Amino acid sequence: MAACCDGETGGHTDRWWRFPPLRNALLAALVAGPAWVAEVAGLVSHVATVPFYWIAIPLGAWYWAREGLEGLVRERAVGIEILMLAATAGAGALGLWEEAAALVVLYAFAEGVEELTFARTRRAIRALLDLAPKEARLLRDGREVTVPAARLRPGDRFVVRPGESVPTDGVVEEGRSQVDESAVTGESVPVDKGPGDAVFAAAINGEGRLVIRATAAHADNTLARIIAMVEQAQERKGRAQQWMERFGRRYTPAVLAAAAGLALWALLVEDGDLLLERAVVLLVAAAPCALVISLPIAMAAGITAAGRRGILIKGGAHLEHLALVRTIAFDKTGTLTLGRPQVTEVIPLDGDEAELLATAAALEAASAHPLAAAVVEHARAAGHEPAPVQDFASLTGAGLRGTVGGREWYIGQPALFSERLGHDLSGLEPRLHALQDEGKTVILLGTRDHLAGLLALEDVERPGAGEVIANLHRLGLRTVMLTGDNPRAAGRIAARLGIDDVRAGLRPEDKVAAVQALEREQPVLMVGDGVNDAPALAAATCGIAMGAAGSDAAIEAADIALMADDLAKLEEALRLGHQAKRVSLQNIAFALLVLAVLVPAALAGWISVAVAVLVHEASELLAVANGLRAGRLPGRGAA
Repeated sequence: MAACCDGETGGHTDRWWRFPPLRNALLAALVAGPAWVAEVAGLVSHVATVPFYWIAIPLGAWYWAREGLEGLVRERAVGIEILMLAATAGAGALGLWEEAAALVVLYAFAEGVEELTFARTRRAIRALLDLAPKEARLLRDGREVTVPAARLRPGDRFVVRPGESVPTDGVVEEGRSQVDESAVTGESVPVDKGPGDAVFAAAINGEGRLVIRATAAHADNTLARIIAMVEQAQERKGRAQQWMERFGRRYTPAVLAAAAGLALWALLVEDGDLLLERAVVLLVAAAPCALVISLPIAMAAGITAAGRRGILIKGGAHLEHLALVRTIAFDKTGTLTLGRPQVTEVIPLDGDEAELLATAAALEAASAHPLAAAVVEHARAAGHEPAPVQDFASLTGAGLRGTVGGREWYIGQPALFSERLGHDLSGLEPRLHALQDEGKTVILLGTRDHLAGLLALEDVERPGAGEVIANLHRLGLRTVMLTGDNPRAAGRIAARLGIDDVRAGLRPEDKVAAVQALEREQPVLMVGDGVNDAPALAAATCGIAMGAAGSDAAIEAADIALMADDLAKLEEALRLGHQAKRVSLQNIAFALLVLAVLVPAALAGWISVAVAVLVHEASELLAVANGLRAGRLPGRGAA
């Protein structure tokens, strides 16, 4: 229903009285209202007011009646609007023009509020585009040239000064700064950025000057993709919403048939006016407007609220699934952990820790291995810049060799020292085994003659991951780790985080089988990186990709994408899903209750057209107002 005026309502959502459907409803009320008041006050006769009702009826019905007739002609669908048109015509045929005008005006207001809600919901997500600047400082021949941001293309280099927003996605080439990426990722804490780091459109630069190379055109940046996919998601309907629409398509013709039966009966009896009036009241009272609009409003509000928090939900069905899942399966590396090793112990055997770390960093600085990067990063954090290294060589599958400070040093696996260099490691074995039992990787540093020490590294859990798991358990959810890592490393991380079940050493196809096995017990939510875990994400009831900002593959792989690399967003998504479910069930129960009261009352002749109109439209407005609550994030524990 809310799509009838898309081409006519843009730019008129700030002031409700300028929104065309509501503007028409207001004008119709201004025409019919004073006439009705004058008649009730005895200032004019009923005959004198009828022309005003005749003017108000087509004015107020213009948008919703046109939509109903278009649906009837194009889709052969008998919608609620046809019910309301029949009720209006029936009231007019009985000479109840004031009731006909009241029905049209109130229904126009209810429909206008619904359409304004949808328009504002769409605008709320599209307003994110306004956060990206319209101009960019393009670098040409070393000079800054201001150009429209829409002209930026991949490969262009541009400058972002302190306090300015980034016009499109790119990679930092020069400068360092803290960047606020909350518009894209929902992450409230600014992130440090330097050469080689990715930045996203609409991110706000801190105090440093950045030179950035564009990786996407302005129209194709991450922010634009988020907006496009949220808008598409709002069109994808969940199962409950589809059921409601199927219900409406069957229920509406049934009500029309019942009303027609009453009208025919009225023609066969001597005094049929009462039956005709009951037929008109039935048409009004039985229209399931509140029932049919309750779910679209709730789903649109929930999806939009999630999008503004950096949670991309790709359809109403997936928002529904968030409230159904009872088991959450996590990939380990890059999801529960940071996905990169860190030095956890530096143990000198000969000399001091500073010398050991400085020498290790000197050798590792020449390597591109992830473990090497971790050692160098740890050394620099401790204040040790890598020393120059000569005669560097990579010993494939074993370690590194190089000359530092005039001495030849080796760094690598224990096997390098025991098998190639002939060191006796028997005295170290208890310590090595203890570290390895903790799931850590151990590397040794030494020369051909002696061992200088060892370093232990591991992929540590994400900050706050344990709190997230604890919160999920408080919500009554079961947690499972599915990982290709070795059982010892997986078990250690799982124990620290409090994961209920661990399944390690899994290949991608094994993860799919594990998810399918869990699915046979209860609905499963799979959380992974969106690329390596794509088969498992697809197999689950619902799949969530972590840290998907800037990654087309991650966004495409999952049903839901957390744009930030933040597990806490999983909690937010679940709470939004449960909130949407609660609001939807409240609306459905309320709408069915209204129908259960109004329909028998109409058939029994206990209510008039005016009362039916008032109760019906009031219930529709209440359903819309309650549906908007689906976009308000409830407190923790509310799910």
